[in-house]
Amino acid sequence: MSETTRRDFMFSASAAAAMAALSSRLPSLLAAERKLRLCLSPGSIGVNASQTEAIDLAAKHGFEAVDPNAGYLASLSDGQLRELLASMKSKGISWGAAGLPVEFRQHDSKFNEGMVALAKAAPVLQKAGVTRVATWIMPCSAQLTYRQNFELHVVRLRAAARVLADHGLRLGLEYVGTQSLRDSQKYPFIHTMAETRELIGEIGTGNVGLALDSWHWWTAGDSQADILALKNEDIVLVDLDDAPAGIPKEQQIDSQRELPAATGVIDVGQFLGAVIMVGYDGPMRAEPFNKVLNDMDNDAACAATIAALKKALEKVPA
Repeated sequence: MSETTRRDFMFSASAAAAMAALSSRLPSLLAAERKLRLCLSPGSIGVNASQTEAIDLAAKHGFEAVDPNAGYLASLSDGQLRELLASMKSKGISWGAAGLPVEFRQHDSKFNEGMVALAKAAPVLQKAGVTRVATWIMPCSAQLTYRQNFELHVVRLRAAARVLADHGLRLGLEYVGTQSLRDSQKYPFIHTMAETRELIGEIGTGNVGLALDSWHWWTAGDSQADILALKNEDIVLVDLDDAPAGIPKEQQIDSQRELPAATGVIDVGQFLGAVIMVGYDGPMRAEPFNKVLNDMDNDAACAATIAALKKALEKVPA
């Protein structure tokens, strides 16, 4: 107990020091030190586009990255892949994060099918220069207790992470903080940053980190200090959302969100200030699951999304 208390004290002290440093350095962060890349994730904003169309849309609207489609990349010859990568380079577009093609939350046969798919996808992603893959953790279970579910996640995600590591790929795990979803099944499961970091430590492959989402950071009750305790290498992906106004946090619905900085319910300036302070250098996407946005045409949805991401960056306090 005394060792735990000592660690907690040291954590709190270091987080407080980092927060003080953040306050003194923020004026220069956006202009000179932003390393994160504004990323277009078509499926997250209702954009129906092929890989090449998504790249063109990203360039047209001022994004700096785009999520890769492993299936499309697998269909390319070596020459076609070189042409695609050269086109992306000329447009100033890099890769975001691919989805993990492994269903690790269900029965063994689905998991095994996914591992076969991953064995095919991982070398394709590596060849294309992709370095990040992400997935999410269901925050509850109808059958498994917390411990049973934890052990299942360790075994299955460790197996997937080892395949990814063999191909230079990192895996980001997104915890889901939404209480209404967590309460929908009998047994609650991982839904905070601290619990996810425990899982990452137990997996132990060295290439697993957080897929950090402002929505889940807020709904989980996590803090700026929690982010400031991280290092760049602890974060694989960042997603930004805002929450509908007038709804208590515990009643928020996971599939009903707003674009970043739309309502101000989530303090995006505090969230992003900490992400920038720790030197995060990967993709940052909007993931609002918003019907109004989804009903727009591709150009309008991209324009609204890039504007929201830039507005969010402006919320980082000077």
